[in-house]
Amino acid sequence: MKRPAGYTRTQIALHWLVFLLVAAQFLLHESIAEAWDKFQDGVAVEFSLLIASHVVGGILILVFGIWRIAIKIRRGAPALPDSEPRLQQIIGHATQGLLYLLLILMPVSGMVAWFGGVALAAQGHEVMRIVLLALVVLHILGALYHRIVLKSGVMERMLRPES
Repeated sequence: MKRPAGYTRTQIALHWLVFLLVAAQFLLHESIAEAWDKFQDGVAVEFSLLIASHVVGGILILVFGIWRIAIKIRRGAPALPDSEPRLQQIIGHATQGLLYLLLILMPVSGMVAWFGGVALAAQGHEVMRIVLLALVVLHILGALYHRIVLKSGVMERMLRPES
């Protein structure tokens, strides 16, 4: 399959939408964590707007993550510049693959924990939260490195759709 030169409007929109949803999840984390602790202690949990927002946000991330993966499988993704060292390409692909994996595993573990009351799923969800944060930071640093240091145009592909 021939690799596309850039991303479509849909891919770009999904990328930024998922980014905003993930950022919101981090902001809403405290309310869901407190509710989980109460649930674990046998205390009744009031289902608030913050909790509902976290649950709905996770479900949306799962749906949009699957959609992004389906598009990537069907359409492919632009290649990294040939001039980029092989180790950087490997790190970039690994980071991207792990981000996609967490877009699936985090919502699933959250749903299993919240709706199934499975403490192990909640623990896994919490560990993945830290890994996701590290990967997002690495992804952002990589994009900025491409834009500021390498001036490779890689970051622009996620800002402007392929024409």
